[in-house]
Amino acid sequence: MRTVRRVIPVTDDFAGGRLLTHEGGRRVATPLFLVFIAISSTDLLFALDSIPAVFGVTEEPYIVFAANAFALLGLRALYFLVTGLLDRLVYLSTGLSVILAFIGVKLLLHFGHLRDDAIPEVKTSTSLVVIVVILAVTVIASLLKSRRDPDARAHAGSLRDTTREEARTPSA
Repeated sequence: MRTVRRVIPVTDDFAGGRLLTHEGGRRVATPLFLVFIAISSTDLLFALDSIPAVFGVTEEPYIVFAANAFALLGLRALYFLVTGLLDRLVYLSTGLSVILAFIGVKLLLHFGHLRDDAIPEVKTSTSLVVIVVILAVTVIASLLKSRRDPDARAHAGSLRDTTREEARTPSA
């Protein structure tokens, strides 16, 4: 944000919902513009971060480019669509962790296979089937859990059911 402030003059006042405004006879950016830059750069960072994961599925440059372009265009819209379901997907973080571990192993095997043909390589079709199965099991198990226990909520990185622990902890 400091770099943006050095390059572009920024006012401290919000001008309604405007990104740019006039102040003192010159055009300046509003703090909302800084928020827009921060969110856009985060989207770009996450898209670049996903390139190794896409290479874990395919080495076709067009598919890698297209996947990242769609990620940049649609992730925020998809987030708003899925945000209501996130609390119900209790085991989502666990499923995503398993998928990331699988992709990591696949990339290591691919690297080893380039060095030595005796090391097996996981096919793209196998990778896609494994990922779809893991996601399906995660979603189905989460929905069954939330149906049986409506108070169960997703907690990032936690395998434990923290709702029962909170109920047992005496309040001060």
